[in-house]
Amino acid sequence: MSYSIVQGFTKSLAMTVLSEIGDKTFFAAAILAMRHPRRYVLAGCLSALIVMTVLSAAVGWAAPNLISRTLTKHIATVLFLGFGLWSLWDAFHEGESEELAEVEAELDADLKASSGASRANGKDDDDTKKKSRPFFSQFFSPIFLKAFSITFFGEWGDKSQLATIGLAAAENPLGVVLGGILGQALCQTAAVFGGKSLATQISEKLIAVSGGILFIVFGIQSFFATVE
Repeated sequence: MSYSIVQGFTKSLAMTVLSEIGDKTFFAAAILAMRHPRRYVLAGCLSALIVMTVLSAAVGWAAPNLISRTLTKHIATVLFLGFGLWSLWDAFHEGESEELAEVEAELDADLKASSGASRANGKDDDDTKKKSRPFFSQFFSPIFLKAFSITFFGEWGDKSQLATIGLAAAENPLGVVLGGILGQALCQTAAVFGGKSLATQISEKLIAVSGGILFIVFGIQSFFATVE
């Protein structure tokens, strides 16, 4: 395994763990796992994040082929430094976040809406649906699709997605994908099996400070990196 892959892997792993722990999708996975079978929640959340990681890395890989490598390097540097300062600002000026409560309230509202619709359709209709698609529901259950959609659209345009694009443009894309997938797997597994008790014990300020420092370090490295 080449050094470039290892470097991309370690950077992506560290960035993903620090970006995803305490993130909105982390809390969503923890809450969903308390209400539904864990295997479906983990499969749905992790599948969405793997797809997002691969797409983001592909965009980052294509960037140097569409614009000059020098410009790509400068954009990546600005992204990393900007995200680093943004994270530090959030940590010291926004106080303790209520994101966990907000995510839980959103999921509660969604649960009430879906349960109301189910009661309106009636029990006979539900039984008919279960009989008509048993094979499909084994692999793509409503719970799996719900976890997938919540996670995918929650990550779209998020800071971690843009950071993955910048990292893939600056480092080996394969290493970035592998590190990102492992980091996502670790975070989502912790969220699903740790549940709300783990989510409430996480210091969002500490995570934000650590992530901010890491982004700034990546920005400095990108600034002084030589363009091949």
